[in-house]
Amino acid sequence: MKYFKSFLKEWGSFILFITLVALSWMFLWRNVRVEGHSMDPTLADGEVLFVVKHLPINRFDIVVAHEEDGNKDIIKRVIGMPGDTIRYDNDKLYINGQETDEPYLAEYLKRFKEDKLQSTYTGSGWDGKKGEYFRTLAQKAQAFTLDVNYNTSFTFTVPEGEYLLLGDDRLVSSDSRHVGTFKAKDITGEAKFRFWPLKRIGTF
Repeated sequence: MKYFKSFLKEWGSFILFITLVALSWMFLWRNVRVEGHSMDPTLADGEVLFVVKHLPINRFDIVVAHEEDGNKDIIKRVIGMPGDTIRYDNDKLYINGQETDEPYLAEYLKRFKEDKLQSTYTGSGWDGKKGEYFRTLAQKAQAFTLDVNYNTSFTFTVPEGEYLLLGDDRLVSSDSRHVGTFKAKDITGEAKFRFWPLKRIGTF
């Protein structure tokens, strides 16, 4: 008993700290690695994010959602809230009839207007058939945000209790345009902080 008390006195605080961290990881937060280019330029392939669970879902949040058909987690931005009518018309977003800015798209929209993103999809990470495919797709695109049939004008009605999620690189992203809206239970957390790589550490 004397040894046990001595052990607790010496290591008790450390054990408690580790236990609390483990429990918080299980129930409150997680880390997620970005895979692919669908959230460029906001988030880059290979970056590691701090994701907080059980937060309210708000429009334009960047969230992690579970794609049941593909049995995988994806990182996208919330565009449509439950019950919304979302319309895109030549890269203009209308939410319930009101035109709404998307400042996070400004950089790639500018590049799209300059050279249809040809130089962007030629850089690092775009080698081989993948880069060639997206350069061809972008060259043919009449707008940066298209539906699955390459229409520049289209409308979504978001069911109650569900959310419309889109990637920031609209020409690359596979999202609600392809797999449909996401139920609240399938949205597992909100990305709040980037802690890798160190040169990009911080909020976004």
